[in-house]
Amino acid sequence: MTKRKAEPIFMVSGLPRCGTSMMMQMLEAGGMQVITDHIRQADEDNPHGYYEFEKVKKIKEDSSWLDGCHGKVFKMVSALLYYLPNSKKYKIVFMKRKMDEMLASQNTMLRRQGRNDAVVSDEEMAKKLDKHLLKVETWLAKQRNFKAIYINYNSVIENALENAKNVALFLNLPMDIDKMVKVVESSLYRQKTGNI
Repeated sequence: MTKRKAEPIFMVSGLPRCGTSMMMQMLEAGGMQVITDHIRQADEDNPHGYYEFEKVKKIKEDSSWLDGCHGKVFKMVSALLYYLPNSKKYKIVFMKRKMDEMLASQNTMLRRQGRNDAVVSDEEMAKKLDKHLLKVETWLAKQRNFKAIYINYNSVIENALENAKNVALFLNLPMDIDKMVKVVESSLYRQKTGNI
């Protein structure tokens, strides 16, 4: 096994609108090689880009591209984590955020896209997402080839330095902490619901 393949595959995961793109930006600034295809362009909702990689969405059908991801980081929505092959080792920075803020951010984005025809209430959606998160976190805790750190978006906004240090320690990589901190823009925290 080469040195590169001995390295874990790094990921940023979580629900939509919970700060995954911000964390990807932090990791890139800190010195990590990010995997993204830039197909989804930056917009008003994510002015620094979405850091998405289209092949991630097809992980259930094809995971061969993972062979080139050792030591690098990509973004994967939490619902797809189950389809990652057990033959590899993963380290996941799992982003969390206040549920009401996340839903408000999602609704704002959907309205801008003209897709505001919600069929379930925010309350019902929050219950579904909470149930999903509990299931994913319980599952991750049982996987021998996964290691995860849970980072709160709201906490990053309040104390970027402490969170950047915690992430670097978890990843066990020589990260540029100062550059990680500098990319955190509190001005982009637009769906606030009081104290953390």
